[in-house]
Amino acid sequence: MTTMTLERFAVAAPTADDVRRSELAAFLRSRRERITPEQAGLPRGPRRRTPGLRREEVAQLAAVGVTWYTWLEQARDITVSAQVLDSVARALMLDRGERGHLFALANSADPLSAAACPGITPALHAMMERLEPFPACVQNARYDILAYNRTYRHLLCDLDAIPPEDRNCLWLYFTDDDWRAGTADREEATRAMVAKFRASMAEHLSDPAWKCLLKRLQDASPEFRQLWARHEVAELTAYRTRHLLQPRVGMLRLDYTSLWAGPAPGARLLTFTPADEESHGRLERLLALVRAGE
Repeated sequence: MTTMTLERFAVAAPTADDVRRSELAAFLRSRRERITPEQAGLPRGPRRRTPGLRREEVAQLAAVGVTWYTWLEQARDITVSAQVLDSVARALMLDRGERGHLFALANSADPLSAAACPGITPALHAMMERLEPFPACVQNARYDILAYNRTYRHLLCDLDAIPPEDRNCLWLYFTDDDWRAGTADREEATRAMVAKFRASMAEHLSDPAWKCLLKRLQDASPEFRQLWARHEVAELTAYRTRHLLQPRVGMLRLDYTSLWAGPAPGARLLTFTPADEESHGRLERLLALVRAGE
């Protein structure tokens, strides 16, 4: 056989990208096959032969195209955005380690890692603790709740019971029943928050973390989609009075103050001080109940 004939039948060695895509495809299949329909809130059906979920079910849960997801599991050379990867990670119920592995195999930055804030120092934690019974928390411009004291933790729900990636005020306003029920001025508050989020997003249009949060909200909440479609914008406000219905102590009238937590704009320290003596007494009672529970 001549050299030319050998060259015709030679198979090109896989590239590093080929290997990475193959590993990604195998990882996705393994994660898909371990999840039962019941775990995903789907009916099993009488003729299920596929172990775990079907590809079309993952695509449905992630709100992505079936063809696109199939190509991903076939190691096709396709472009994958961070917000779509985020949706797939949630549909497959990946933990933080698995999620990081997914983004590494997809050669993409995980937008959740942007929620970390090195400016939250032990001194800032100590300050929030000393503010009790006044609720206090640290948020970034995207409304991620990065740290909080005990009173804020129990203000509208038990934040410790919420997964860290879901500790976001916008997400909780539109998806968490306890948070929604406790917001007496919810209609006004949600409309204002969406308008502020749109105004702030003008500076983060290419940021995967912002696009990822926007997609999650649009997929999860028709109410958010309606408000977002209004294209209303509003400036951030440093002071405002809120009306919150705390299930254990009753109605609270709280003045909130927003302060930068560092020398540069980014994380903000939010403090909630009682607007009247009755609210002050109820905050003290809430903290006493929290301490008794501990």
